[in-house]
Amino acid sequence: MRKSGRLAQRLLNTLGEAAQEGTNGRELDALARKILEQSGARSPFLGKKSGGPPYPCAITVSTNEAVVHGIPTLVPFHNGDIVSLDVGVLMNGFIGDTAGTFSVGTPSPKAERLMRVTKEALYLGIEKAVVGNTVGDISSAIQTHIEGHGYSIVRDLVGHGVGRTMHEDPNVPNFGKAGTGPKLRPGMTIAIEPMVNEGTAKVKVLADKWTYVTADGSLSAHYEHTIAVLSDGPEILTIDDRSENIQEI
Repeated sequence: MRKSGRLAQRLLNTLGEAAQEGTNGRELDALARKILEQSGARSPFLGKKSGGPPYPCAITVSTNEAVVHGIPTLVPFHNGDIVSLDVGVLMNGFIGDTAGTFSVGTPSPKAERLMRVTKEALYLGIEKAVVGNTVGDISSAIQTHIEGHGYSIVRDLVGHGVGRTMHEDPNVPNFGKAGTGPKLRPGMTIAIEPMVNEGTAKVKVLADKWTYVTADGSLSAHYEHTIAVLSDGPEILTIDDRSENIQEI
């Protein structure tokens, strides 16, 4: 999983750098497909079914008020947009899942703050992913930070276990009570992914049956890492260290 995770993060960062004014989601998707093919990997998103039409792309691209699962389009990015990219990599039978929100050009102060607080919450959640803790410890740490800064946590969508398939047990909500939920055991691999709205926590799904947007049109940010719960603490598997000496887990 280290191999798939590190490739996923390298791909995410490459796409984030490519998300410039005038480019569009379709171009990012084409770039992702090219890199995946060159790497001998594939996207677990492409063709995925979830009660509607199969997902048609290799990545998701969610801009401004779009929360997650945005289908890439030809609409160009504009200066000041924030773009949430979600990337999955299936390699050697294991999946790496990661996401991040990137600014196109210069972000507004409110967008920059939303992104910063959401990313901080992700790492506070990761700190709680230690053997003997519970999923609720992760959830509570994220919720406390987000709501303490006046933002809303999306409750319709949660983090999850990940490994040979994209969504495995346990669910990892971004809200909850410390000390509750499944115990964290050595060797568990989970995706922690706070989805945070500037306004209401409520979301709705667009007519494409995939794209979630904020119900009030407010901005949304999304950050994600796949982590392993190990005896000596959490290890972030989706890390971009550009190392060629990647050990399998």
